[in-house]
Amino acid sequence: MTRVELREGESQESLLRRFRKQVTKDGVLGDVKRKRFFVSKSEERRVMLRKAKRRERKRQWRQENNERE
Repeated sequence: MTRVELREGESQESLLRRFRKQVTKDGVLGDVKRKRFFVSKSEERRVMLRKAKRRERKRQWRQENNERE
């Protein structure tokens, strides 16, 4: 549970800004989005494998372009 307390002399805008930053840092929204729908273990593995292949292709593409320059 993300929690921030109002500091002495702190404005509401500043408090809200700190709260948003803390929520982002804690990864709360990412968890909510991931858990919104049920995804089986096999589907998670397929997605992760697809992402890994895409990262590898992107890395190779960058290497090729850097060698040309």
